[in-house]
Amino acid sequence: MSEQKRMNVESFNLDHTKVKAPYIRLAGVVEGQSGDKIHKYDLRFSQPNKEHMEMPALHSLEHMMAEFSRNHSDKIVDVGPMGCQTGYYMSLINHDDYEDVLRIVEATLKDVLEAEEVPACNEVQCGWAASHSLEGAKELARYMLSKRDEWTEVF
Repeated sequence: MSEQKRMNVESFNLDHTKVKAPYIRLAGVVEGQSGDKIHKYDLRFSQPNKEHMEMPALHSLEHMMAEFSRNHSDKIVDVGPMGCQTGYYMSLINHDDYEDVLRIVEATLKDVLEAEEVPACNEVQCGWAASHSLEGAKELARYMLSKRDEWTEVF
């Protein structure tokens, strides 16, 4: 493969054929004008170009991680899904403790396993409320937790 042109988006510069999911990696740090730093983490659940998460499960897990992660840290800015359906991005403000990020994700996924419903799974609070799967989200959480010892191994 010829040398790829450097892209503006960090993940477009990542060789997706070389990573080994599941993993959690720091994808970038952006410093704001006031000195605040946003740390963006790549929470990869599925092996790129080999497997993906089905939308109802991915969608429900997004709702649950966005809601539940904030019970474990006041530094969460956002948790959002990747369009390729292989993972999520989690952004935190002024928090560069990788081990604590792993702890937050682990605690959040354990909360998913205990949940009896998907937060904000209704037409008032969600733009596609018909596309959810509580059991699918729990399956994803169970899988990711079963691979906890592999999260730090990206390649």
